[in-house]
Amino acid sequence: MAAGRRFKVLHIGKYYYPSVGGIETCLRLLCAGLKQHMDIKIVVANESNRCTLESLDEIEVLRLGTLFKIAGAPICLGMVEAIRRSEADIVHIHLPNPFAILAALLSGYKGKFVASYHSDIVRQKFLGKAFQPILMHFLDICSGVVVASPNYLASSSVLAAFQKKCHVIPYGIPTGDFQYYDEKKMENIRGQYGDRIIVTVGRLVYYKGIEYLIRAMREIDGRLLIIGDGPLRASLEREPIRNRVLDKVEFLGRIKDILPYYHAADVFALPSVSRSEAFGIVQLEAMACGKPVVNTNIASGVPFVSINELTGLTVPPSDSNALAKAINKLLWDSQLRTGFGRAARLRVQEEFSLDLMIKRTMNLYENIAVSGE
Repeated sequence: MAAGRRFKVLHIGKYYYPSVGGIETCLRLLCAGLKQHMDIKIVVANESNRCTLESLDEIEVLRLGTLFKIAGAPICLGMVEAIRRSEADIVHIHLPNPFAILAALLSGYKGKFVASYHSDIVRQKFLGKAFQPILMHFLDICSGVVVASPNYLASSSVLAAFQKKCHVIPYGIPTGDFQYYDEKKMENIRGQYGDRIIVTVGRLVYYKGIEYLIRAMREIDGRLLIIGDGPLRASLEREPIRNRVLDKVEFLGRIKDILPYYHAADVFALPSVSRSEAFGIVQLEAMACGKPVVNTNIASGVPFVSINELTGLTVPPSDSNALAKAINKLLWDSQLRTGFGRAARLRVQEEFSLDLMIKRTMNLYENIAVSGE
């Protein structure tokens, strides 16, 4: 890179804001921070078959038309040309994204590749196995591979072959944004749902394990507020009826301003059951609000974020009784809740701040540029 020239990085993801998801949130926060120090461009798939070019957060975002999807992966033929024409010093691809890997390999791009390995391909096992040789080749030619937690790095069979080029850079959030909220809204939530509130946030999909949390409410004297939407909403809405907890469970759908709900909560729950939940950024958000977390001991970054008996309680996955016991323990012990909540806020500030994620990413880029790897 020539002296005095701003570093150029092209980020490639599946989708981008206003699409909702953990990777989309991470990508937006990261790029918004990096743009202060280097030239950033983003290429993602559009939800439609149209190509659009726009500026979001003062960053150029190219959304390529999606021709069709294979196992949920968007196919955008324009991606090959977008990478080929890139003048970026680094092309940073967020995985899993099989077609983006193919496009990168077919593009003829001669610069450096970096991969953010957000998750293994978990559910599409047959397609994942068929694609694995291509994935392994791509990771082999990458100058660096970013992983969000040491837990995921240690438990991924794919990453086992690339330990030396892997860099643990946990996700970060703007912690200060979670300190200020609409207190009147928070009071209204407490007034409407009572003073024993459990909150969970996320897409209503199979790996979130929401059904186990609903079943746990049979043994809990409190109200569960489920924030989010997704393909399983209709079936999940039948769970409170089956379990006779209709008066204890509320489906609130998508909410733009979640902060008052975090602050109104006594406990935040993340009952995930699969490695598809690779990290759980919503844990960070609740912890930044000073809330204790009940999560599950799955082989991913989830128990790395909120630590058992320090910032909350960790229980086995798919275990409603264990969820109920942990939540009840926190609901009945205000001193324990307060202690865990303080430790949770401190952990986020010290280990998961947005500034720290940006600094670590910039250091990685600079080391790659200097080493020439």
